[in-house]
Parts: sequence; C-alpha cells; structure tokens
Amino acid sequence: MHAQPQIPAGFRQDAQGRLVPEAMIKPIDQERDRLVRHLVDRASELSSELADFKTAAFGDIRAFIDMSFEEYGAKVGGKKGNVTLLSFDGRYKIQLAVQESIALDERLQAARALIDECLREWTTGARPEVVTLVNDAFRTDTKGEIRTARVLALRRLEIGDERWQRAMQAIGEACQVVGSRSYIRIYERVGDTDQYQAISLDIASLQVAGV
Repeated sequence: MHAQPQIPAGFRQDAQGRLVPEAMIKPIDQERDRLVRHLVDRASELSSELADFKTAAFGDIRAFIDMSFEEYGAKVGGKKGNVTLLSFDGRYKIQLAVQESIALDERLQAARALIDECLREWTTGARPEVVTLVNDAFRTDTKGEIRTARVLALRRLEIGDERWQRAMQAIGEACQVVGSRSYIRIYERVGDTDQYQAISLDIASLQVAGV
C-alpha cells in the first residue's frame, strides 16, 4: 500500500498529481470539490451503517430461528434455508432467502454426448423447437460458461427415449452446489391489500419525489 503524499499548506493536488496553489483554483471548482467530498463522506457513513444493519439483521433472524426450533425441541443442522417472518398485524414481512450457486461437473459432457446421439437419430423427425432448445442450452455465455438454468430446463421436456432419460439423469447428478449467498428482503403491505411492496435498501431503486 502506497503512503499518501504530504501536501504543503496552501496547495491542493489535482487529478494528475500536480500541486496547485489554492489561490489559483476557481471558486466553482472548490465548491464542486466540497460537494463531492461531502456526499462521498455521507455515502461512506451510510454504507457502514448498512453493513452494520445487515450483520445485525442476519444475526437476529438466525437467533430467532434457533429460539423457535428450541421451543419445539428440534435441532438445527447445517445452514438454514428460506424463511419468511411476519409482524403480528401482517403489515410487515421479512424474507431471508438463500441463493445457491450451482456448477455442472464433467458428467455434463456425458449428457451432451447422449443428447447428440438422440438428435442425430431424430434429425428427420425431431421437432425443430427441441433442437433449438438443446443447442441454446449448451451455448456458452460471454464468459465462455454454460448457462446452468437453461441446461436444467431440458429436464422438463417430456421425452421417453431411454438415452434421453439417461442424459437427464447425468445432468441431475452433474449439479454441484459450489456456494450460497443469503439475502434479506423487507416488505410493507400496500394499504389493505394482500400485496407487499419492498422497502428498498438500494439507492438506485429508491423513488424520490422530484428526482
């Protein structure tokens, strides 16, 4: 980590690293600098507060789940899954969601070989949409990776061929959970309806009057 250079009194450093006497900096440039620094400082404070809130919220929810399990004499094993908590009056709802990251191992190649064998044999009579779905499922994204969700969607196709069934089994067994991320989503009921609106913690999605 590089140490920040010492700036002499009465000077400011510009974007190119040059020292500029403050007396030579236009008032509008100084005001712009003050505004940016003020907003950045406030944003940093809010970011830290959000991080603290997230840590506390996860801890509180996990502790409540443990307490609820203990009430019924049950033991909690491993990571807890998705949970929805409602306020007593039903006005507020908090969801703890666990999203797993899935990767497909080498068995995917065996599945592709079986599927290709089926397609070659079905070429003359295969439904075009099936061929399109298969080819699209195994097409890589911009990062050169297989799109897992599209491959898994093939298992919903009702095809009785034994080779296809073996291919679908290989796809299922190729799925490996490589990680998970937990999210907290907070909602408030819209009036007296059964609809809930998210309380956004994302500055980009906040609706502000006049903005």
